[in-house]
Amino acid sequence: MPAIELTNVSKVYGNHKNKFTALNNINLTVELGEFVAIVGPSGSGKTTLLNIMGCMDSPTRGECKIMDRSTTGLKDSQLIHIRNRVVSFIFQHYALLNNYSVYDNVTLPFAERKMSKHEKKEKAKQYLSKLGIEDLFHKKVKNLSGGQKQRVAIARALASEAEIIFADEPTGALDSTNADKLMEILCNLNNEGKTIIVITHDSHVASYANRKLFMKDGSITFDEPLIVQKEA
Repeated sequence: MPAIELTNVSKVYGNHKNKFTALNNINLTVELGEFVAIVGPSGSGKTTLLNIMGCMDSPTRGECKIMDRSTTGLKDSQLIHIRNRVVSFIFQHYALLNNYSVYDNVTLPFAERKMSKHEKKEKAKQYLSKLGIEDLFHKKVKNLSGGQKQRVAIARALASEAEIIFADEPTGALDSTNADKLMEILCNLNNEGKTIIVITHDSHVASYANRKLFMKDGSITFDEPLIVQKEA
């Protein structure tokens, strides 16, 4: 079963007098367990593509399937469930609650679950320990470094227990050392079976993935592993 399957997906903004085609007839399958980098310059359509795959936007035409379930016609509550439990997100600027503790941020995905306070605490410690930041448990997010904030964001993504993790320019606010550390963490998560999809304009970041898609003007122009396989 594919993690993501897009069929003839297009996204058009505006009306017939002033319209902009952000995605043009995209056909894409991402298998469970893949590590995919979607690469392209600003305006190429890569973030729009992520938004549709992550159920934060809907296509103008075509169909998107998440874990073999079509998102066409789903109610808002059903889309929210997918965003909370099936997919998770890591953003460039972290999207954390700065005035709250690390614990509060990591346990946000538990809001719709029937869990005791003790269970939430133990789960949060588990994910923070996995990323080597258990000592930050009670600290306010606003007092953390950029690298620490990004690890907290990853811990929150893990707390959703989603099979698919989307990362939108996750290294954009990090120095090169912390960027490499972050990508190594994503590689480790992929080795554990998570499907990782990274949006980036950075070829070095993309080099960590085992499949690279290149975008330009709303289209996928190059799918590196598939072409390599055909040439072999």
